[in-house]
Amino acid sequence: MTLIKSISGIRGTIGGCTGDTLNPLDIVKFVTAYATFIRRSTRNGATGRIVVGRDARISGRMVDSVVCGTLMGMGYDVVNIGLASTPTTELAVSMAGADGGIIITASHNPRQWNALKLLNRYGEFLNKEEGNEVLAIAEKEDFEYADVDSLGHYIEDNTYNKKHIDSVLALKLVDVEAVRNACFKVCADTINSVGGIILPQLFEALGVEYEILNGEPNGDFAHNPEPLEKNLGGIMGKMKSGGFDLGIVVDPDVDRLAFICEDGTMFGEEYTLVSVADYVLEHTPGNTVSNLSSTRALRDVTVGRGGSYAASAVGEVNVTTKMKETGAVIGGEGNGGVIYPESHYGRDALVGIALFLSSLAHKKCKVSELRASYPNYFIVKNRIDLTPSTDVPAILRKVKEMYKDADVNDIDGVKIDFSDCWVHLRASNTEPIIRVYSEAPTMEEADALGKKLMQVVLDMQ
Repeated sequence: MTLIKSISGIRGTIGGCTGDTLNPLDIVKFVTAYATFIRRSTRNGATGRIVVGRDARISGRMVDSVVCGTLMGMGYDVVNIGLASTPTTELAVSMAGADGGIIITASHNPRQWNALKLLNRYGEFLNKEEGNEVLAIAEKEDFEYADVDSLGHYIEDNTYNKKHIDSVLALKLVDVEAVRNACFKVCADTINSVGGIILPQLFEALGVEYEILNGEPNGDFAHNPEPLEKNLGGIMGKMKSGGFDLGIVVDPDVDRLAFICEDGTMFGEEYTLVSVADYVLEHTPGNTVSNLSSTRALRDVTVGRGGSYAASAVGEVNVTTKMKETGAVIGGEGNGGVIYPESHYGRDALVGIALFLSSLAHKKCKVSELRASYPNYFIVKNRIDLTPSTDVPAILRKVKEMYKDADVNDIDGVKIDFSDCWVHLRASNTEPIIRVYSEAPTMEEADALGKKLMQVVLDMQ
């Protein structure tokens, strides 16, 4: 069974039996439940519009057709913005004055997966309580569709890529003139999805010379789409050949961002947020937030700039909630997700790229030199595949008890903080796995710590 219902939306593999995978019948059920929820929660000021955008996955057109038809059957006008990044769709909701939005993307998951990410009227993800309400409505199947005179209308609008880019260029800390004058040359891997459409438009607007790898948006991913070092041999080799100032990698829906130094070495996915936050804090003193699985380097940089750092549970909506509580000027996730409230409360690779290039243009240094200026930690990300009989809560309780004398945080799985390192175990919101993240002053120490805890878990299964 691959159908996963979580704070990150409804996600599953395409095909198979109803109730087990993401198939047309289940798509209709969950979209209907979402539309029912939106109608109940937006009675005042409702516009009757819902935005739909999708990445370039092979199954995207099929899922898009089912989603749009269902929304129209519920009486909603659909504003379909077509092939669009996740942050573009988020911005389109607020720009269009819509009641909500659905993003059709499985983010970093392999090609056989797809998902429905559900947005409120502000273009932000539903919180846990709202998501649970949608699931409860779906479970009851207490649906009422529109009659023939009340069906929704279908509108295609392909202007939002430009509107998104224009909004990025208008940000105060995006120094378009400095970036143009720097004459950067970048190489970008857009993994055969919507990044291949919007990133060239962004680079041209910024006056950046570029070469795109895997740029055809056909959904047939050239490699594993998660932007991790082990999957990026192609662009790393290209960078090592010379001639580029920066390598840029995005995931299929362009909300995660990784950089590669001019010498072909990884800048470090965790340091995407650290570097952008340092630039923002230099010009806008304030607080930051990241999730429990993110590097300590953000805390160090924030404190060094006179601000306060706070950690949230994993999940974009948890990060944005904590950001609002603490008045954070920037935040995000260590997976390369940059959230900049001056733009919107959502992970946005375009914002991250524009801010990073602005910082680089001001500092007039190489990317490798910029990376060397930050506190040096090493994080190792492992996973344990779950079996149907795995009792994850019981395992986490046992781990917590084993390390009761350490600094333990259990707001999301179990994070064990030691004086110079940490390890975090949690069930994934998007895959049937336990994620095991560990960080230490050296890669060897981080790897050993993670593997030690992985063996503890494996012995319990």
